[in-house]
Amino acid sequence: MQLRPQIQIQTIIKAMMEDVIPALDQTNQLAMQSAQLTIGTLMLISQHLPLEYRYDCDELARLLASAETLQAQAKGIAKTRDTLTKLTAASHAGADVLRRARAEPGEIVEAVRELRAATAEAVSAVYAEGDEAAQSAVEKTVLSMSKEQLLRDRSWLLMQGWEPDPKSVPAIETLLAPIAKS
Repeated sequence: MQLRPQIQIQTIIKAMMEDVIPALDQTNQLAMQSAQLTIGTLMLISQHLPLEYRYDCDELARLLASAETLQAQAKGIAKTRDTLTKLTAASHAGADVLRRARAEPGEIVEAVRELRAATAEAVSAVYAEGDEAAQSAVEKTVLSMSKEQLLRDRSWLLMQGWEPDPKSVPAIETLLAPIAKS
């Protein structure tokens, strides 16, 4: 069970290449072409997935620059006033989003990894050197955090069909905190 799409995609590609394609009738050209197309598409997705966020931010920045130029060029044309008002509002909203989009997804994943490692070290230190009260408090904190994370992980993978009672697991959208806007 993997949460990260990069690893999931690589697993699917490997299964297609090692298990599915060899099992296909090699004379069935349509099936062989479809399998190769599937592999190629998955490889393309895998290659572009890490860049998708940057691609979107780059597009937003370019659209903002173009909107600024268009606003200057269309100024003074009476018939464009309503359109320019909408363009200005969309530009302000887009600039706000771009300003808040400072960390790349990879940085967030790395921060999570570092925090997990530091948390594990702190827990180990409390159990090595702390008194019983501190250990008990840390245990409650870790179990609470783990319970919440496990529920999110189970919800994230709900579509894979591992849950014996899928209706008992809330939708992932209801378990994620909204991103704070500054």
